[in-house]
Amino acid sequence: MTPRRSLPTQDDVLGYFDTLSNWGRWGDDDERGTLNHITDDVRLAAARAVRHGRSVSCAWEVTVPAEMERSTTVCPCAAEMPGAEHMPPAFHADRRWGFSNERLGLMFHGNTITHVDSPCHLFWDGATYNGRSHSLVGAETGSAWAAVTAAANGIVTRGVLLDVAAVRDVPWLEPGQGVFPGDIEEAERRQGVRVRAGDAVLLRTGHGRARHEAAAPGGLAQAGWHASCLPWLRDREVALIGADTPQDVQPSGYAGVLMPVHAVGLVAMGLWLLDNCDLEACAATAAELGQWDFQLAVAPVRFAGTSGSPVNPIATF
Repeated sequence: MTPRRSLPTQDDVLGYFDTLSNWGRWGDDDERGTLNHITDDVRLAAARAVRHGRSVSCAWEVTVPAEMERSTTVCPCAAEMPGAEHMPPAFHADRRWGFSNERLGLMFHGNTITHVDSPCHLFWDGATYNGRSHSLVGAETGSAWAAVTAAANGIVTRGVLLDVAAVRDVPWLEPGQGVFPGDIEEAERRQGVRVRAGDAVLLRTGHGRARHEAAAPGGLAQAGWHASCLPWLRDREVALIGADTPQDVQPSGYAGVLMPVHAVGLVAMGLWLLDNCDLEACAATAAELGQWDFQLAVAPVRFAGTSGSPVNPIATF
């Protein structure tokens, strides 16, 4: 295991809400948070990371019916569909085409579906990113502040995959094992890549492999980012982090901050999170090509007022 630096105390982590805060950094009306690190030049540099033209998905398939409510309408002949009597006469004459249609419902936050968290997803002491009140989130209308629509133009930047399971020479990290700054710097060294401003950093703990092999245990314990990585992420001006788990190592080790990466990241830093990725194909492709950076494209659905969106992140090498 990579040697750890001195771990922050609980008081240190609580202090991160102030010392790592980006409130006001990009103006008092900013809702984009760390996505501001993705400049035009960063996007151009991300395009130059495409050297082979190969694309892979970093998302899990959403299963039916376990993760999604689904109602499907199948109409072999469209002229017989409900409401067809209101269609023009020519519609009734054409009886060769039919269609299927779906009504879908899902809860994408959680530990299984690949999704992005926008800053309004979490509150701390009643506030969300940039000091706005939680009262801006309503049950009927959703959030009027820092919702996923702040990323309506998509998130396109350079992605860097850091394979910490490989650093530790294990198939996957066990639940409760945290990833520390020393681990990610060792991954950089081994892989010959360095995280820079505006990057999206994807953390492979190997949990995706465990899921594929049906070896992933249930329960709330999980591997993931340790709170000690938060200053590192701010210093490197990372725009987005992802993981093959829901980000935070659980238990976090801090009774007063159960999910510090979520809480400090979203509320104080405005750091967008990409939860529950499947990074196995991405890691295999990176190892095959000897290339650990790529263009990453994440396009949230423009759900008005929502705290995130299911997504299919695409890495193009």
